[in-house]
Amino acid sequence: MITTVALIKRNVKLFFRDKGMFFTALITPAILLVLYATFLGNVYEDSFRLGLGGAEISDELMGACVGGQLISSILAVSCVTVAFCSNMLMVQDKANGSRRDLMISPVKASTLSIAYYAATLICTLLICFVATAICLGYLAVIGWYLSVGDVLWLLLDVLLLAMFGTALSSVINFFLSTQGQIAAVGSVVSSGYGFLCGAYMPISQFGEGLQRVISFLPGTYGTSLLRNHALRGALSEMESQGIPSEAVEEMRDAIDCNLYFFDIKVDLRVMLAVLASTVVLLLCVYIFLNLRKMKKIGR
Repeated sequence: MITTVALIKRNVKLFFRDKGMFFTALITPAILLVLYATFLGNVYEDSFRLGLGGAEISDELMGACVGGQLISSILAVSCVTVAFCSNMLMVQDKANGSRRDLMISPVKASTLSIAYYAATLICTLLICFVATAICLGYLAVIGWYLSVGDVLWLLLDVLLLAMFGTALSSVINFFLSTQGQIAAVGSVVSSGYGFLCGAYMPISQFGEGLQRVISFLPGTYGTSLLRNHALRGALSEMESQGIPSEAVEEMRDAIDCNLYFFDIKVDLRVMLAVLASTVVLLLCVYIFLNLRKMKKIGR
């Protein structure tokens, strides 16, 4: 246990000491917030007003709707991309020979694996919670309709998505061993994950066949959870101001607050269960891969 804690501290310190990895992971959510607010804010607002059929609502409420969609998209992507940035140390240790040196020591391979996962999760959570605070600050400026419960649910969503991103990156990075492979995988994840999870473009705008394929991906449900908890207060306020519930429900469908698995509406509790189960499954795969490697090298 003492060795595991020492390795976790070592990995966390190395991550924060590497200014390139740290600032890349930290700046990414802030850059996304600026880009989303600058280029997509008006698009989201036009989409909301179109969905309301010309009904008048206050600028603050509209800001809360647009802001909720923006921050849920940013956090959905950041929790996974930041995890891949944080987990680069595992591959870098292979590339520069540090892992080989650690394996020569009495440290067990299982201890190394646990330390890499735990350190990556800690670094990811630190950065993602800072990003969440920035996003909530932005939402407070343009329109705040969140309750304490909504904020707590958002934090839980971020925790689960960070665990998912860390587990996914651990499984994928297990097979990588060079800096070039790190760069390639990072580019693919950064550019493609946002589309696959419905952060860049609502899944409801995809074709029916693609919607069904994406409904099998757990990241989709993480994005929807963030959408629901970031927009719950604003959408409820719309109904209390007289907006027809049918129009609000159509809006929920359009922005993926409502997700459907082969025309069956997915409950929020099911979304949570899918995301949590995927984390457990990926962790089991990660453990199995490490156990198999330990068996091959006789440790």
